[in-house]
Amino acid sequence: MGYGDAISLGRDAIFVCFMVAAPVLLISMVVGLIISVIQAVTQIQEPTLTFIPKIVASALAILFFGPFMLAMLTDFMSRVFIHVKDYIR
Repeated sequence: MGYGDAISLGRDAIFVCFMVAAPVLLISMVVGLIISVIQAVTQIQEPTLTFIPKIVASALAILFFGPFMLAMLTDFMSRVFIHVKDYIR
C-alpha cells in the first residue's frame, strides 16, 4: 500500500463520514435556527426549549435517511474489504 492508496482511502473515509452525518446535522441546525428565531421574536429565552424539537427532528432524520446512511457505509466497507488484499501487501 503506497502513500497514494492511503491518502485515497482516508479521503474516501472522510467523505463517507461527512455524507452520513450531513442529513442529521443539517436538519438539527435548521430546526435550532427556527426555534432560535421564534425565541427571539417572542422574547422567550429558555435554553431548554430547543432540546426536544432538535431531538425529535434528529430522530426523524435518522429514520428517514437511515437507509441512505446504511447504504453509504455498507458500500464503503465492501469496497475496503474487497481491496484489503491490495492494502496489506
